[in-house]
Parts: sequence; structure tokens; C-alpha cells
Amino acid sequence: MENSNIYNLDTMISYANKKSVVSKTILRKKSGTITMFAFDNEQGLVEHVVPYDAYLYIVDGTLNAFVEDKPHIECKKGDFVFVPAHIPHGVVATSPCKMFLIMIKSKNKKQ
Repeated sequence: MENSNIYNLDTMISYANKKSVVSKTILRKKSGTITMFAFDNEQGLVEHVVPYDAYLYIVDGTLNAFVEDKPHIECKKGDFVFVPAHIPHGVVATSPCKMFLIMIKSKNKKQ
């Protein structure tokens, strides 16, 4: 990414073939990453844990987010979900879906 350029989240990544997940890393630093995902219906990310605070922004479509204390969060275009570091979480698209993911290294240690 270049300074002062305008980027459109709707067009930064495209859907691929059926039953696929497409990811595009936009920024990678020691402090965290910014990644775009395009999921076909019923595709997603299996439950996992990372040492980063995760910020999910739904750019297109719908998905269900699964977070340790809230096992079923229905998300649609424009929704934003925060997942603290070290908390099990995952997502499954309920329609073709694009998601913008920001992960920032957390100073909080696993409890």
C-alpha cells in the first residue's frame, strides 16, 4: 500500500471458484497484519487462537462468527466484531462474503 492512495474495500479482493477461500495480505508488520478474505458460502476459518486482538469488518455478504463467550454472532455487510487475543474464534460464511481483518499484537498474556 502506498501513502495517501485511496483503496476500495469492495474491490480489493474477488470471489473465486465455488467452495473456496481467498485471502490477500495487505500489510504485515511485527505489530500485526491487515488481511482481506473472500469466502464462498459455507466456507470460513476453523476455530483458532492467536496472540492478536482481531477486528473483523464485513464488507459484503453474511457470516456467522464464533467467539468463546458468544458462539453464534450473525454478521452482515457493515458489521464490525472485536475478538480479544487468546480467545478461541472462527467464522463461517452464510452467503458469499468478504471480510476485512485487522490483527494487532496484544500485550495481554493468556490467563
